[in-house]
Amino acid sequence: MTDLTHLARPGAVLTLRVTPRARRNAITVEGCLLRVHVTDPPEDGRATRAVLRLLARAMKVAPSRLTVIRGHTTRDKVVRLD
Repeated sequence: MTDLTHLARPGAVLTLRVTPRARRNAITVEGCLLRVHVTDPPEDGRATRAVLRLLARAMKVAPSRLTVIRGHTTRDKVVRLD
């Protein structure tokens, strides 16, 4: 699991590129972009919820503190930490 606790600042805005139906759950850092791979399918928001859970675990914060501010239904997402 990638340690992202250094990003856990209130008001932080993260840019994500999501890959649903991946072989395994993983997060990789590429510059200022986070690539998030989740095994869940992109149906009924399941992949987005899985992304938020995985990101919260890596940042060691509660999933309820993460909010998708852009890209609810797309692979490119912007998430804010409250």
